[in-house]
Order: sequence, then C-alpha cells, then structure tokens
Amino acid sequence: MIEKSRRSFIRQSAIVTLGFVALSRCSLSQSGKETARGLVGKDKGLLPDPKKYLDLPKGFSYRVISRSGERMDDGLLVPGRADGMGAFDLGEGKIGIVRNHENSPKPLENSPFGKNNENLDQFDSTKMYDAGNGKTPGLGGTTTLVYDELTGKVEQQYLSLAGTYRNCSGGMTPWGSWLTCEEDVTRAGGDIEKDHGFVFEVPVRGAGLVNPKPITAMGRFNHEAVAVDPVTHIVYQTEDTSDGLIYRFIPTNKSDLHAGGRLQVLAIKDHKSLDTRNWNEKTIKLRNPMDVEWLDIDDVLSPDDDLRLRGFKQGAARFARGEGMWFGQNELYFACTNGGPGKFGQVFRYRLSPNEGTSEEKKEPGKLELFAESESKTVLNMCDNLTLAPWGDVVLCEDNGDLNHIWGIDVQGRIYPIACNRSSTSELTGAVFSPSGKTLFVNVQENGDTLAITGPWEHLQSYLS
Repeated sequence: MIEKSRRSFIRQSAIVTLGFVALSRCSLSQSGKETARGLVGKDKGLLPDPKKYLDLPKGFSYRVISRSGERMDDGLLVPGRADGMGAFDLGEGKIGIVRNHENSPKPLENSPFGKNNENLDQFDSTKMYDAGNGKTPGLGGTTTLVYDELTGKVEQQYLSLAGTYRNCSGGMTPWGSWLTCEEDVTRAGGDIEKDHGFVFEVPVRGAGLVNPKPITAMGRFNHEAVAVDPVTHIVYQTEDTSDGLIYRFIPTNKSDLHAGGRLQVLAIKDHKSLDTRNWNEKTIKLRNPMDVEWLDIDDVLSPDDDLRLRGFKQGAARFARGEGMWFGQNELYFACTNGGPGKFGQVFRYRLSPNEGTSEEKKEPGKLELFAESESKTVLNMCDNLTLAPWGDVVLCEDNGDLNHIWGIDVQGRIYPIACNRSSTSELTGAVFSPSGKTLFVNVQENGDTLAITGPWEHLQSYLS
C-alpha cells in the first residue's frame, strides 16, 4: 500500500512541469497595457451564484460537505478556521481528506470541545500535544474526513490531531500521510505546557487521534507548508514571515522523519544574504535561474525564534511570507504572499540538482527562478495556497481580506478565474484535487465551510478562446 501511494504521489506531482510553463509568461508591465488577467477579463466565465456564495463557471457546482460546529463521529465538533488539506486515495472511490485548523487557544468559538470548551473534561488530555493545564488547550490540529466521491457525501469525520496551535498548511507525503505545520512559536510557560512551532505527521488511514509527536529536527519556526521529494524523501519548507527563509530537511532515515536529520537554508551562490522580495528595488529578475547552495544551520530548536535571522546573516536568501508549496518532477514551486514591488505576490520555481542532498551537489547545483510576480492587485492579489490541476495548470488561492478568488494559469500564460467568494471577505484555503481529478476541495475559512466543487473540468478553459 505504501508503494501504491508513492506511485500515485509521483503521478500527481509530475503534472506540475507543464502547468508552471505558464507562469513564465505572467509578469505584468508597470504600464499594465497587456496583463495576463486582461486576456480573459475580470471574472469572465464566472456565473453569479443565486445564493451569492460562490461564483463558478457554467456547468460547475459546489456542495458544502462539512461545516464548523457540526457534530463529528467522535462526538466532538468540527473546529473552525479550516486551512491546508491533503486528499488521499483510499480505494473504491473513497477519499481520505486531512484538514488543518488554524486556531489558537482563543477564541473558543472555534473549539471542537464546545463554545466554551465545556466538553474538555470528557477528553483524554494525554492525547493532546498541549492541554493548557485544562484551561487553555491548543485548538488547532487536524480533522480527517472519509469522502465518497460517487455519492458526494462524507461518511466519517473525526479529530485526528489535538492540542497544537495554528495549523496552517502542510503537505502530503509519498507514503500516505499528512505533514501539518504550526504557524506559531509560542513558548511554554504558565498554562502553556509546551513550546510550539513544529511539524507533526498525521496518517490518513486509521480512525482516531494520532500520537502528537513533533518532528523536532525539522526546526522550530513559523511553519507554513512543506513538500516532500517522492524519491529522496527530502522535505522542503516555507516560513510565513515577512523575512522568512526556505528550509530543507534531509532525513537520516528516509523511512522515519522522527529519526533526525540535517536542517539547511537556501542561499544564492555568490549572492550572500540576497533579498528576493523586490520591495525597494528589482533585485530578482524574472526567468533568471540562479545557482543555489544549501547551508547547514544549527540550534534548530532555538527558543528565540531566530533561525531566519541567523540564517540570513550566514548568507541565506530572504523571502516575503513563504506560503503554498508543491513538488513536481524534479522541480519545486512555492508562493510568497506579499513579494514584489506592490506586495501583491510572487511565485518561485526551484529546479533540483541531479545530486540533490549529496556531497556531489556543488558540481551541478540546483537553480532558483522567479516565475511570476504580480505588480497589480487586479491580477493576483496575495496568492497563498497553491496546487496543480489534473490538466497541468497552476491553481492559486488568494488571501487579501477583500475579494478572494481561485485562479488558474494555463500553458499559454493566461490567468482565468475558477471561483470567486461572494459570501464574505474570507480567504479560500486548502485547495486540493481528489486523486481522480473530478473534485476540487477548498475551504472558505472564516465561514467555517469545506466545499467540494465538481463540473466539466475538461471544458473549463473553453471561454478563453
């Protein structure tokens, strides 16, 4: 079963190469005379939803498959603020969805234990990473859903990780589990029992709570997303801070991330401490591959949340809020939410070295390239989560606190809308396709809803012609 999951993972990842060809053509000129979005027009192809909830293209529909506050099969409530998700093939048309929840100990309205944590005393605190001395438990963690794609119904949902803080994004592993990331570096003290800022692993199979064991060797910082190389099992990580770094974790035992390993930070060869954000000047140009080197970093559990500061001083490149990340065929892609002159977002591509992670890597280093940079919020306004569509296009979610879309970028470089949230100013999170490619799952975070979007995906781009 592990080998089957790995093969499926590689097949899904391989489509990324075609999709990201488009990004190389999506930069905007300062004049805005010919923008990628201008090729299709604002929201062209989306039909107004009579319910004023989610606009979609003709022939598409959405279904709310889970709502915060609903009773789950384990007797707990669906927590609020759903974020990153992974979708796994369970066989016979069943999909396992592991869903993050970006919650801190407060507000309590997002708690799985009741609006005032009134059911907390009925829960085994030993199964929580941080029970908060029974007063301020971590309300992040993950829930797992078993979804029947044929009937469009959730057959089971339950809490699968408890007691963590602000589980934002994460990533799927080739062996069939979800790596969930804490975007929080709260220190232990008072009613806070443990330090936070870690990655946890959640298997997709087997109902019930996972043992909440942090993978400490992967570092303590504001984790956002991860992507796992299906061959080497090297884990790449983004950091959601305005001065964050890109990290690489080389496991000692590729079958056990808990066995330790080396944590490294990405640097640009011959450009020490390069600032890639392009805020004050155009330091990084589009489609200009730069040789990369990876620097070892020590004291990965520093209580001072200073890995990014020490890494930058050591020579690592700096990025503007690293967020969504996806692994392709020998390529890695990630979004920086507020990079670029207007702080509207960037997308980078990293091409792996043929000798990635080995002593021979320096002979033929990996290369980093700025693929897309939005200079106008009318194109991509603060891209966050990203994934790849079955037909090869890039799919991006916006998080701008205003009008949020899901966008596609096709192989001709045209940006087209897939969905628009009309119900609220909430970001759309966790976009991921089912293994069959028939369903796109996404969360409307502040609404507390998880959606399944279906339709004639093969005809989605017809309105572009």
